[in-house]
Amino acid sequence: MSEPQPAPVPPATPATDTRLVAWVRQAAPYIHAFRGKTFVIAFGGEVLESGAAQALIHDVALLDAMGIRLVLVHGARPQIDAEMISRGLTPRFHNGLRVTDVDGLECVKRAMGVTRINIEAMLSQGLPNTPLAGGFLRVTGGNFVTAKPVGVVDGVDFQFTGAVRKVVAEEIHGDLAQENVVLITPIGASPTGEIFNLAWEEVAEAVATAVKADKLIYLCASPGLVDRKGGLIGALTADEAQVLLAKKVAQADDVSRALPGAVRACRAGVGRAHFLDYRADGAMLMEFFTREGIGTVLTSAPLATLREATHEDVGGILALIAPLEEDGTLVRRGRELLEMEIERFSVLDLDGIIVGCAALYPLPARKGEAKAAELACLAVMPEYRRGGHGDQLRMHIEKRAAKMKLKKLFVLTTRTAHWFVERGFAETTVDSLPTGKRGLYNLQRRSKVLVKTI
Repeated sequence: MSEPQPAPVPPATPATDTRLVAWVRQAAPYIHAFRGKTFVIAFGGEVLESGAAQALIHDVALLDAMGIRLVLVHGARPQIDAEMISRGLTPRFHNGLRVTDVDGLECVKRAMGVTRINIEAMLSQGLPNTPLAGGFLRVTGGNFVTAKPVGVVDGVDFQFTGAVRKVVAEEIHGDLAQENVVLITPIGASPTGEIFNLAWEEVAEAVATAVKADKLIYLCASPGLVDRKGGLIGALTADEAQVLLAKKVAQADDVSRALPGAVRACRAGVGRAHFLDYRADGAMLMEFFTREGIGTVLTSAPLATLREATHEDVGGILALIAPLEEDGTLVRRGRELLEMEIERFSVLDLDGIIVGCAALYPLPARKGEAKAAELACLAVMPEYRRGGHGDQLRMHIEKRAAKMKLKKLFVLTTRTAHWFVERGFAETTVDSLPTGKRGLYNLQRRSKVLVKTI
């Protein structure tokens, strides 16, 4: 009689990189949202002299592979300086803008040409084990920008330094529609055929405005904009940035040169302007495909939109409150119940993602009892809890209650009583609840009851 055979051992579950999986899933909504959008990416010649150039090109290739339409605007300030010094010439600047004489213009043309060729060469690589492997970036350019002389400013004749006269947006759109990467060198010719040296920051602004770009990205030698104390500003509006300029809050040199144009671009219809540190590997990927981002984003209006919820928001609200239901902070709500009560909810919408919510439930009151409501299901994604979004939602709910001519606003909470007390709520007893709500009080949860007079 044969020996019994042991049961087959199932293969071990392959190990996974949970951080990678989480990032890809988190990035998916942004990948869908950005497909077909137009990004203008602007950077100075300093990027090419640093060790960050190759990583930048790899990220450009990834963005292109995701279906994003790309316009690259490059500068060549250090390359021009080096060319002038090699010829025994001294670079001259006034208010941060190069003064370009006849000899300087020859240096500009040579340095710009070499810089452009080097960028095209990097974009044409197909090395194995890189984002460029197996792909092909078609790089195009042309006389998309016409120029005019800056003239004499503060008694300084800028000679062959120019300003943007016009951007031929239709031709750029045509190239983008053919899935080309458009590379723009900041040199422009006037209608009379003269050649002018242009500031890459101004060219980026003009191009982004003309093509109605969704994003204008400045890659600088700084993490972004800073406040008076040197702290990084994650997000601000064009009006807030204008205040920084008026107060002359010190910024990095390249940020200072680009900021006025970024403000103008946002006010002219460009979706957003971003200031990112080119020295930070993968800065664009972190900015565009993570919720918290990196660097500074400039918008024409506040970043997150507070609005009333619709049935399309049910899935986003459920995903937001699920962790808080799991740990007992919130009472569980099923999809069906949430769909029935969706008109009670307000949400914070950031790029189509629900990052916060709160609900207002009017409470049934007997004759003689004050009209009251419950502020319920106040939740904000962990990454945004320090941005004042919880207060924004709370105040919105309080305003809704006031418009309904309610007199009291109740909160039932097990873990956040102190937060509400700090915002004007007072702890009270279960007996203070309107009769209809009192009968529904869950004795097992032992929630604290807080109230605020509207």
